[in-house]
Amino acid sequence: MDITATPTPRWRQAPLIALRGFWAGASWRALMHLVTGSIIGLLSGFILIILAMAAVAGALTVIIPLGAGAAIFALSGALTLVQRSRHTAFLGAEWPDTAPLRPVTLAPKALLEVLRRPRTWRHLSYHAITAVYSPIAAFFAIGAWTAGPMMMAAPLMGLRSGLETRHWWLLGVGVLVLIGAPWLGRGLAEIDSLLARALLGTSRTETLEARVSDLAASRESTVDAADAERRRIERDLHDGAQQRLTSLAMNLGIARATLTDLPEGGAKALEEAHEEAKQVLTDLRDLVRGLHPAVLEDRGLDAALSAVAARSPVPTRLRVDMDRRVARDIEAVAYFVVSEALTNAAKHSRAKSATVDITISGSRLLLRVTDDGRGGADPERGTGLQGLADRVRSVEGTFHLSSPLGGPTTIEAELPCAS
Repeated sequence: MDITATPTPRWRQAPLIALRGFWAGASWRALMHLVTGSIIGLLSGFILIILAMAAVAGALTVIIPLGAGAAIFALSGALTLVQRSRHTAFLGAEWPDTAPLRPVTLAPKALLEVLRRPRTWRHLSYHAITAVYSPIAAFFAIGAWTAGPMMMAAPLMGLRSGLETRHWWLLGVGVLVLIGAPWLGRGLAEIDSLLARALLGTSRTETLEARVSDLAASRESTVDAADAERRRIERDLHDGAQQRLTSLAMNLGIARATLTDLPEGGAKALEEAHEEAKQVLTDLRDLVRGLHPAVLEDRGLDAALSAVAARSPVPTRLRVDMDRRVARDIEAVAYFVVSEALTNAAKHSRAKSATVDITISGSRLLLRVTDDGRGGADPERGTGLQGLADRVRSVEGTFHLSSPLGGPTTIEAELPCAS
């Protein structure tokens, strides 16, 4: 025999659900939330009204409105912390991490900064609303808890004279009011919670701004970590592999000069090994120089790019107009953009001349590299142009390439360099 438990119909569970509100912790926390909210709301509302009246009364002066305004905003910030903690303690609300509250001063500039923030007016609106709503909500919640038992006790008061119909009506209504009291309190507390989430919480714009700030900080830390790793690799290559290759090339040169009686095959092999060692050493030096030249660190972008222009197979005219040095990562990006652009001009464009112009305009470093080659440069063909664009964007700069067929090719970049 298959015995299957039959679920209890929901209409039979309704009395148990209704009575559950009496022993549910959420009901009592909601009641305490409303009671404490009414006390805070009455006190804060009274103080805010006094301060507002003082500001209006002293409108003919300057110091009184400024002082009253500063006090209102300071009180609003303190009340925000108190109300948030109340919602967290009784309703389990969670609040996003925000910047700490700054002390409000009498300086007009500081007050204007506070006035411009939408968050200021949202918080102040909540405190103004709850100054009225919280006492009313607490009155109805406490009234339901007290009126219900009093109405249920009415028939007992009429026992001596006999029970009348109105007594039974009071008994029934009292039972309903008492059963509904927990749910009424929870509903009123939920309304307050909705108001708090809308006005004391973080708006979508503020959330996006915080996200952008986090991403910017993460990008900066990533760039710093990559820069530190690059420096470590440069140091290891310079102090390790480069020194050993230099010693090897010297030993091969000495052997080549002293061992003159070797067979023709051995002498040729020794000569090839010596030339190969020198070429590898040259390539390694170029690699180390390309990672981050010491002259860029020591003397800045002008000196480093002068060396690049001097080494370039394409005759290059360089003009650097900078009244100050910029951030280290910005200098590195500008250096690599110019180096890669001149390398491409020599390898791919068959250019006969190139020009490099670097200037500072306000808070932007303007970079322009032009060559008179055949043009047609395409980032999709793997010439490193896409990597240049990505490197420029990594520091929140802009990159533009113009390379029609027949030339000229122009690379322009704008890099932030706020002092």
